[in-house]
Amino acid sequence: MLEANRHGQQLFLADTFRQKRRSCRHPPMPATAVTRVGVFPVAYEQLVLFPAGHGLHTFEVSRFAVPRVPELASLLDRACFEHAAAHGWTKTRRNDARAGIRILLACQDTPGAAIRASEAGMLAQVDVNIQPVLEVLAGAGMLDDDRPRSLDVWFANHLEGLPEPMASEVRTWYEVLRDGSATSPRSLPRSRTTTQIRIRCAIPVLHGWAAEGHRSLREITRDDIKAALPALGSPRALVGQALKSLFRVSKARRVVFVNPTTHIRTGRPETRQPLPMNLAIVKDSMNCDQPVRAALAALLAFHAPRPGQLRTLHLTDIHDGRLYLPSHTVLLAEPVKQRLTAWLDHRAARWPNTANPHLFINTRTAGRLGQVSGGWINHILGVSAQTVREDRILDEAIATDGDTRRLCDLFGLSIKAAERYTNTLDHARLGRVT
Repeated sequence: MLEANRHGQQLFLADTFRQKRRSCRHPPMPATAVTRVGVFPVAYEQLVLFPAGHGLHTFEVSRFAVPRVPELASLLDRACFEHAAAHGWTKTRRNDARAGIRILLACQDTPGAAIRASEAGMLAQVDVNIQPVLEVLAGAGMLDDDRPRSLDVWFANHLEGLPEPMASEVRTWYEVLRDGSATSPRSLPRSRTTTQIRIRCAIPVLHGWAAEGHRSLREITRDDIKAALPALGSPRALVGQALKSLFRVSKARRVVFVNPTTHIRTGRPETRQPLPMNLAIVKDSMNCDQPVRAALAALLAFHAPRPGQLRTLHLTDIHDGRLYLPSHTVLLAEPVKQRLTAWLDHRAARWPNTANPHLFINTRTAGRLGQVSGGWINHILGVSAQTVREDRILDEAIATDGDTRRLCDLFGLSIKAAERYTNTLDHARLGRVT
């Protein structure tokens, strides 16, 4: 008795703990069990006279919702169990998805039809997370994703206020940037970043022309173009590139008769010279007790992968002591191996059942298959990942006395990109910051 009471006794309060329930498991379900041909989703649609609002916030719908097609509800319930098990979901996340699916099935105008993603917005009234519901429905083939693309919504917000027909003419240009053109003159779709930069640079000029009374791009002359261009530097180059692209596409689509930007020189965007950074931040990150921060800092400080490559790295990209990047293969340094091993151990202990194949994950992406954001990486490091990468490459350029070939081999750079670092060797501020 004295030995048992040496460190005190554990007290329990009545009715504060319950016996663990038996796990409710469903047998494995074939991937096509829900979307059987001729069964679900149904091919017809029940039209309605007017849209009926669902006041889900007035009562606990998840408890009283009765799906109109019990067979479909049972199949989707099993699909939810299988999806949750495959992606390492918690019990709470799984049950919320099941409740959300039952609510949507009970509110269907066409029982058995595919559920529109826009209809899932009603689940916010009862505090149900929409994303897990959409993932289960998409995996089961029961999702009709009718949501507009985020890029389209962004463009519509910037286009607001432009008069017709100028708005339609600019919309034609945007569609070519977004989707490319299969007809002559052919063009490939631009990246999302390029599209947003060109739209963002051209929109203020277009609004200025509209304020001056212009209603169409056909009214724009060379004098209007020259007056709208900034004086010099990167702003002039970016605005000039955007306007040239706009009128080039408009001329090809016969929206305008003459391209007023022809033979107008706008120059090229200015390049920023890389400079050394304060290494104290990197040293603190590498020696901290947060495994993910130490692993990210070590990878950048020793091997300088691109921030986009850090986001897309898979677990299978690291094996045999090497890091396999799309552009080149890296022999990992010993400090990097140690910190990556610590992060993988932490990752396995924190999310043992995750199906996410990416090397770096967080609480938001552990239950999905997507990658982390660039903002999350910068937040974890406490500094821009691109800044650390540039400092590492610059340090190598100084150590090798501007060996361009070595920079290309170590960091997967092109010759022109490597010359950006070798051309700064005689810079006055290139002294190392310790």
